[in-house]
Amino acid sequence: MSILDKFSMRGKVSVITGGNRGIGRAIATGLAEAGSAIAIAARDDAKSEATLQELGQLGVPVIAVRTDVASRSDVEALLERVTRELGPVDVLVNNAGIGFHADALTLKDEEWQKLFAINLDAVWKASQIFGNQMVKRGSGSIINIGSISGCIINRPQWHSPYGISKAAVHHLTRSLAAEWASSGVRVNAIAPGYVKTEIASDEYETYRHYWRDEVPMQRYATPEEIAPMALLLASEASSFITGSVFTVDGGYTLW
Repeated sequence: MSILDKFSMRGKVSVITGGNRGIGRAIATGLAEAGSAIAIAARDDAKSEATLQELGQLGVPVIAVRTDVASRSDVEALLERVTRELGPVDVLVNNAGIGFHADALTLKDEEWQKLFAINLDAVWKASQIFGNQMVKRGSGSIINIGSISGCIINRPQWHSPYGISKAAVHHLTRSLAAEWASSGVRVNAIAPGYVKTEIASDEYETYRHYWRDEVPMQRYATPEEIAPMALLLASEASSFITGSVFTVDGGYTLW
């Protein structure tokens, strides 16, 4: 096997939660370009359909499954359908997540619970459900999308629940990697820095001094710059990598 062959995803099946926009869509596209069949798990049917049309041009099987990642029954149904239509799952990318700015003194319990239901509980449930199949098969790769917010305290905006949830995702990653390593299942995470997606937001301009100008590379990342790291972790090229959190931030956390 050549070095490039180790990056091939031909014959593999990958599931990407939140795979119809932003980083998730870029990862789905990258894995499809490498030859993987793709299942997108998301709630916005219109965005999922648009993504399917795009991925369908790459010549790999693609499906979209409407999924509330916070619902165990939805995730169980997702695994059943993907396995039935595409085959056993080789790669799970836990990408779906939410975030908002919040003052710790005034944050409401329901806002905290909603964020953790998606950013942490859903990652646990999907990892457990898909991991069960992977452990039984003796192979698989789980990739969790964390954040530099799980490693540092962002400024000038406050969003402690988001950072706490991502720090927990990083530790969940290491914990499952240790537990499942002997079963042939690898678990890793990617911690992106500030990524400018297609979602229009005044915040990119409002906070550019902190989010862009103070980055050593002095620019935002694009979603397409996160996807190659996901391909590495999904493929046989990372066969001896597990329990790692890879920072992709243009050097932001160096300061």
